[in-house]
Parts: sequence; structure tokens; C-alpha cells
Amino acid sequence: MTAQVTFRRADDRDPDLLAGMYDGAARWMARNGIVQWKPGGKSAEHFRARLAEGEVWLASHGGRAVGAYELWWEDEQAWGPRPPVAGYVHRLMTDRAAAPPGTGRVLLAHAEGRIVAGGRSVARLDCLSDNPRLRAYYEAAGYRAVGDEPGKLAADGTRYGVTLMERVLGEEPVARL
Repeated sequence: MTAQVTFRRADDRDPDLLAGMYDGAARWMARNGIVQWKPGGKSAEHFRARLAEGEVWLASHGGRAVGAYELWWEDEQAWGPRPPVAGYVHRLMTDRAAAPPGTGRVLLAHAEGRIVAGGRSVARLDCLSDNPRLRAYYEAAGYRAVGDEPGKLAADGTRYGVTLMERVLGEEPVARL
């Protein structure tokens, strides 16, 4: 069953909501032994900057925001300079208490649709190299690991390793959850 959500592009009213959603997702990850995000890791100011520089999308269900993601049109920090054939999905997040089952996949499909609408044919993302659970989630959605970036720079100046994943759009996922 596919989650029934509606989408709208986030705007200047939403940075606090987005930061709160990020913190909620980070707390859920911590409770479930997933080392990826930390509460407080992305402030409203981060989301204000993303709104100014690219696309941020909100998903709603029953009048309540239940998910969001950022879509970038380049990501040289993780991927290096690349031809403009891809869109880069960041901060795919759901409100675990309110989102219907399958919302994460619906968010990912929406991002992929936006990438195609932008005239590009590849969806790219990255996840911490030591997060096998998230990697398996994306692999089940048709993404494949295409490399590693061992020294991605965090906002606080530290470096961490990520697995680079991509999916050629228009191809059917090889596995389903």
C-alpha cells in the first residue's frame, strides 16, 4: 500500500518545522541504534540556507507535515565535479509518529520525479559508510553503491566517510521491501 501524502515546496514559514522534523528523526535513529544524525545537527538556519539555494519539499498527511527532503542540483563535496546529469537527495526524513507506512519511499519517488522534471536522469545520495541498515533501505529502492568518500566535511569541521549511491531513473528497482 502506498502512503497517501501531498507535497508542497517548503518556504520561509517552514525552517523551524524542518529543524524539528530533523531532530525527531535523529532521536528515532538514536533510539533504534542507527548512527547517522544527531539531534540539533541541523538548525532552522540550515534550512533557511537550503530554501535559498535549492529545493526543499514537505509531505503532508491529514493536514500534518509527515516528511521532507532536500534536492540539490550539485554536490561537489561528496561527488566532486560532475556533468549535470543528476539530482542529489539529502535529508530524506519522516515523522515516525505521524507518517503513514511507506512515506519514505513516496518521498524518494517524489524526489526522483523532480529530478526527471529537471531534465536529469540519475538520482544520487550518500549515507554514512558504517550504516548498513540505511544502505540496505536504498538498495531495496533500486540504488547501488558506486563508491566511497572517506573524508566528507561536516559543518563542524570534522570528516566522516560516506557511501555514494545512485539510481538511473526509468529503471525498475531490483528489489522491493
